[in-house]
Amino acid sequence: MDWVILHDWASFAIRWLHVVTAIAWIGSSFYFIMLDLALQKAPGLPPGAHGEEWQVHGGGFYHVTKFLVAPERMPEHLTWFKWESYSTWLSGAALLMVVYWAQSELFLIDPAKLDLAAWQAILLSAGSLTIGWLVYDRLCKSGMAERPTALMLVLFVLLVAMAWGYDQVFTGRAALLHLGAFTATIMTANVFFIIMPNQRIVVADLKAGRKPDAKYGKIAKLRSTHNNYLTLPVVFLMLSIHYPLAFASSWNWLIAALVFLMGVSIRHFFNTMHARKPWPWWTWGVTALLFAGIVWLSMLGVQRDPAEVGDETAMTDTQQRLADSAHFADVQSIVLGRCSMCHAAAPSWDGIAAPPRGIALETDRDIARAAREIYLQAGLTDAMPPANVTFMEPAERATIRAWFRSADGTAIAAN
Repeated sequence: MDWVILHDWASFAIRWLHVVTAIAWIGSSFYFIMLDLALQKAPGLPPGAHGEEWQVHGGGFYHVTKFLVAPERMPEHLTWFKWESYSTWLSGAALLMVVYWAQSELFLIDPAKLDLAAWQAILLSAGSLTIGWLVYDRLCKSGMAERPTALMLVLFVLLVAMAWGYDQVFTGRAALLHLGAFTATIMTANVFFIIMPNQRIVVADLKAGRKPDAKYGKIAKLRSTHNNYLTLPVVFLMLSIHYPLAFASSWNWLIAALVFLMGVSIRHFFNTMHARKPWPWWTWGVTALLFAGIVWLSMLGVQRDPAEVGDETAMTDTQQRLADSAHFADVQSIVLGRCSMCHAAAPSWDGIAAPPRGIALETDRDIARAAREIYLQAGLTDAMPPANVTFMEPAERATIRAWFRSADGTAIAAN
């Protein structure tokens, strides 16, 4: 059984689930933010009602009324919005394990930054997500909760610091991915540990005939507001792993900082629009300037001096076994002739500014390290080169397959 194929399909299935659940979570989140801002006062509202909204969709009309704390009695049917968030985080965590933990040598560890063992990198990956939530939660429970703008600024500084820190440890691709996971963990933990428990307290009070305390809604509202402004940057960071100009830049951490600011400017426009206030068109200009700054930073090139990189010729035992394979010389010739014009630190193919997916294929170590991807993309399938623009022959693809399999590719894929 070819475990590479099974692993890749597992990755695809989990990614599909992750995207679908994220769409559901973001959609419901944006809808309720819009609904909350669009509520209008009207005569004849029930006691305790904050406002109402009329909407048309699907051939009918909807009349929505919001109670700021709770209605006088518990309705018989109550829909909870939580599994969209939980499923998104759980599927994202599974994808992190399948792609970055299971293939840590290729996607997670950058020996030029920090030469980690796989278990050390995985421990840092998982631990950072947990610590991030604990620090954020403590900030929200401090006196800063009464100064929401100051709290948002401190949160921004925390996120920028994490962006820089991740880039000092992991590959650029993994750094931005982990920053997205770090932020998404905060968002889901807000739902799981704060918003949902507070709503349960209100429901329990209603069932017991007690008047719910308004403070629980206020606390949940603060966390929900944070989630609102963090959503778009998380989506950008998750998509960035497919675009080397974002993640492979030596200024990727600063690019991430500008992305968080773009998230604020974009959401401010739509939040204001939904609140039926004058539209702040100036936010479009600010967003455009921030994006221009991102493009400019991406063109500044690699900051690290090659002399400071260290010994990148050293290989792990697995990589050495691949390099020592009888087929390696043939595969090296194929890769250098068919792939390296794009997969290079300085690509020579017109229109490509950085190696696709951040994978360079110029040295023995490069090729051995990316063996699984070469096997999957150019051996098992004809995904690479794209449209076979460099005319890779069927016999060359067969050589790649023979090389990977002869070096015990199944064990390599499992590692």
